Amino acid sequence: MISVLIPTLNSERLLIPTLSALVAGSAEGLLREVVLADGGSTDGTEKIADAAGCEFRRGPSDEGERLQAAASAVRGNWLLILEPGCVLDEGWTREVAKFVEGAERSEQASFCAAVFRMTIDDYGFAARVKEIVAMMRLAITGRPQPPQGLLIAKRLFLQRGGKARRVVMLRTRVVIPA
Repeated sequence: MISVLIPTLNSERLLIPTLSALVAGSAEGLLREVVLADGGSTDGTEKIADAAGCEFRRGPSDEGERLQAAASAVRGNWLLILEPGCVLDEGWTREVAKFVEGAERSEQASFCAAVFRMTIDDYGFAARVKEIVAMMRLAITGRPQPPQGLLIAKRLFLQRGGKARRVVMLRTRVVIPA
């Protein structure tokens, strides 16, 4: 089962589309919990979390520290880390379930992670360039952009801080706001 972690800071307006896209995963029993790791929001972020049935955890202002603390407390064996405003495309549940199942069966969960193909919600040339740069960065350095999301075994995240030896790009897209 997967625990979703979303680092938030005054993310009230961005959360609704992100959480809406996760409903399919909950309905299929793929998601165990959704946790908002908050850095001190002063808007309605906590109310959105409550209305959506998410766990709301206040933490330090440093996003990395918040995610580490939240990851230590969740129950799922896998983490899906998403930025507020990111919306997973239809069919993401099949792709994620297939990756997790394959990684666990082949014992690659101890060194492998996955990210989504990033699409920017804009028709302009600059958006396409950013998408290409994100793909090239992943191919060359093995490091994804934060909006691409990260699917990683909890144990690997806690041991290595989200740095996997091998990062796979899933076919499913994540649409991010322009």
